[in-house]
Amino acid sequence: MDKKKVIIISSIVIVVILIISLIFYFNVRIVVDNSGFTLKDDLTVNVYSNVKVKDFIKDIDGKVVDNNKIETNELGKVEVEFIYLNSDNRKRKGTFEVKVKDLEEPLIWLSNSYSVRVGDDVNLEDEILCADNYDSNPSCKITGDYDLNTAGNYSLVYEAEDSSGNKESVDFTLYVYEPREVTGGGSNSEVTYTDFKEIVNSHKTDDTLIGIDVSKWQGAIDFAKVKEAGAEFVIIRVGHQNGVGGEYVLDPYFKRNISDAIENDLDVGIYFYSYADSKKEARKQAEWVIKQIKDYDITLPIAFDFESFTLFNSMNLSLYQLNEVAESYFSTLEDAGYDTMLYGSKNYLNAIWKYNTNKVWLAHYTDETDYDKDYMMWQLCQDGVIDGINGFVDIDILYK
Repeated sequence: MDKKKVIIISSIVIVVILIISLIFYFNVRIVVDNSGFTLKDDLTVNVYSNVKVKDFIKDIDGKVVDNNKIETNELGKVEVEFIYLNSDNRKRKGTFEVKVKDLEEPLIWLSNSYSVRVGDDVNLEDEILCADNYDSNPSCKITGDYDLNTAGNYSLVYEAEDSSGNKESVDFTLYVYEPREVTGGGSNSEVTYTDFKEIVNSHKTDDTLIGIDVSKWQGAIDFAKVKEAGAEFVIIRVGHQNGVGGEYVLDPYFKRNISDAIENDLDVGIYFYSYADSKKEARKQAEWVIKQIKDYDITLPIAFDFESFTLFNSMNLSLYQLNEVAESYFSTLEDAGYDTMLYGSKNYLNAIWKYNTNKVWLAHYTDETDYDKDYMMWQLCQDGVIDGINGFVDIDILYK
């Protein structure tokens, strides 16, 4: 075959390939077509909202194929693309734009009164929790005159404003009081407590386990008696952080507690009392916890216990960022093969930990909780009494 014929054949092959490619492209490409649907009037969404494409579509001549979640973690305009089948059952690409805004007012953790003793060296604007879902440094101030060195009742207003202009205020009375000197006489009030056996009788089912959580405050525990009394599990404090930025301290009873609990066939979980103010700090704490527990058979989750809310204002965290701190702790432990959970009281879970998607260890000291979200474990009292422990202990119900 001469060179001219080779060139002609090659050219024909190239042309055929180009034609086939163009036919394939025009048949499989997804055309942008915004005429097949109408959008809702309001395309504004609150930051951190869990929204999807369908939430903004009013009517559609066909069916949405990919109802994807829309990214709402940053303020501003977000371009949204999605695929839908039109009335001819052909794939089309739809596009629209949403506006992400911070629509929530700051949180002021304050009732209608607040009390301090005469001469207390406190900064009320720092001590009273003032936080925002998005802004890590909202403006928080108290208006009105008061004197912490003079007893009296002061009518004040705590005001907060975030960087998006959302405002909140709480009217409250500041009570500055003189501490009373208590002399002699003792008390005639009866000491109340919660009997562990009564909790077993009222809450034990095929779907529950009844147990306790312990730390150094319970002293030396006789776990054989605890087991005999009906306890099925124990959540043990491995340690705590010594304040914001402080060192990690092993609970002095941890090794004894975990060894004796396992020896007596109790299921074991762990908690760490944290002051973490960053994801990096929380990750370091989780790594420290792993080192302490790696040689033990941990059958229940490891909890993140953060309760330092009187220091929160100085941490420069938004509420969403605090939830990310906890998530850093969880993910580090989960990557190591452990299950995790978040510890919190009912009110804090609702207001502070609202972005949490992890399992929950609920603290709510009541006969019947009205917490309306999912939880895997319920700490129902702190005045429990059980054989094997000299003093009070928290009692918990774990739901299988």
